[in-house]
This record gives sequence, C-alpha cells and structure tokens, in this order.
Amino acid sequence: MKFAILVNEGPYTHQASDSAYQFAKAALAKGHELFRVFFYHDGVNNASRLTVPPQDDRHIVNRWSALAQEHGIDLVVCIAAAQRRGMLDENEMKRQGKDANNIAPGFRISGLGQLVEAGIQADRLVTFGD
Repeated sequence: MKFAILVNEGPYTHQASDSAYQFAKAALAKGHELFRVFFYHDGVNNASRLTVPPQDDRHIVNRWSALAQEHGIDLVVCIAAAQRRGMLDENEMKRQGKDANNIAPGFRISGLGQLVEAGIQADRLVTFGD
C-alpha cells in the first residue's frame, strides 16, 4: 500500500510528530511505500535545523531527516505556514531579502498542491494532529 502522511503539529508540543514518525517507520518496515510527508500548520516546525533538544531527549527533526535520506522520502513543508513561522529555505531567504535560512536537510518548501498530489497518488492519506 502507498501511504502519504500529513503532520499538523510541532515536534515538542504534541505527540503527532512522534506518532507520524513511528507510523512511517512501521509502514516502511512492513514493505509499504511512503509517497510523501507533508508538514502543515505548526507541523512546519518539524523542519527547523535550529532545533536543539537536550542530549537525553529524542531529536525529532534529525529523525525525519535520517528517515528521508535512508528511504528517499519526500518531506514537504507548506510554504505559507512556514513563512508565517519564520521558516525559510535558501531560495525563500534570498527571495524575501533575509540573511539566514533554517530548513533541515531532507526537507523542502513547496505549496499545498503537493498535499493534493499526495492525496491523489497515495492509497491512504493519514493525518496526525488537528
């Protein structure tokens, strides 16, 4: 089965990101395909390369980055939600005239069309968070 995942909550404010990550790992381990993970609303904060959790805590951003690298998963961050929360990749940094970017490796910024495409291409779109 081909899955797509929608994450609507931040990495340390709600269990949605942890649950989505565990679901993704379990689905891949069972031989399913993961078409895309789309981060929306506060879920875009899962893509911040500036996240620095305590050493004895899980590093959710790094987990997503590693999973994407290992399995070739498309991690997409909603551009409108990201900009509202100060999340910029290098292209948006330049376009907006800013002096820094903060998107973690493996993530990319794009529009809601990527969520629509994920819903069309996948057999199931699983949502985590409100």
